[in-house]
Amino acid sequence: MQEKYDIIGVNYNTTRKADPYLFNRLRSLLNPTPKEMYLDIGCGTGNYTSEFAKKGYQFIGIDPSDKMLEKAKNQHDAITWKIGKAEKIELASDSVNGIIASLTLHHWQDLNQGFKELNRILKPNGTTVIFTSTPTQMRGYWLNHYFPKMMTDSLIQMPAYNDIKSSLERNNLRIKDTEKYFIQPDLQDLFLYSGKHNPSLYLQPKVRQGISSFSSLANTEEVEQGLKALHKDIASGKIKTIIKKYENTEGDYLFITVKKA
Repeated sequence: MQEKYDIIGVNYNTTRKADPYLFNRLRSLLNPTPKEMYLDIGCGTGNYTSEFAKKGYQFIGIDPSDKMLEKAKNQHDAITWKIGKAEKIELASDSVNGIIASLTLHHWQDLNQGFKELNRILKPNGTTVIFTSTPTQMRGYWLNHYFPKMMTDSLIQMPAYNDIKSSLERNNLRIKDTEKYFIQPDLQDLFLYSGKHNPSLYLQPKVRQGISSFSSLANTEEVEQGLKALHKDIASGKIKTIIKKYENTEGDYLFITVKKA
């Protein structure tokens, strides 16, 4: 697990920049104030954490990867950066007013323990904003056409919405609201489905390196064959037919706003 994070972190900042729209949604849903303390769990290289700090908010960033945090420390010196995992957070109980957990749930080894820890460190009535994808949403990605095994493996590690909801409720956390997110053509944070409208992104090795499904779950042979087919379909225009086949209304990702009961 540690090696996976470090592999992803090699050129992470090249392709995984804080997207302005996603940042603004995270900030709006979290509704932070400058005098309170917040946590970014699974902060990676701290791109979103740093954006919050630039706006005057106090943040702690926690991630299990040394390589990720090395890059994070170079971004903003007003942030407290800590090595750690969601399942064991080295912070005092009732010590943060809010938490963001962006594209991190699928990396947790124990969802229930992770939410137990979030509940412990979160102050009463505190807010957590989760940004994730569900297996239902991921089945609607056209990437399934070219990389079926990789996507199956990604689906297996992605918590289902009902599992997230049940685990939250077991740990004194309740879902206040959900909001579907559909990939925008100008997305700057190049995570798994970032190439929804721009398939040629996946032909770039650095883009794939920053996506855990490609860098740590995928079979090399399948990726090579899938990229070859994708390249051919882009050139012929067939990709438009494939993309249209996968159109749906489920949303590509999901914001989940959570309150401590």
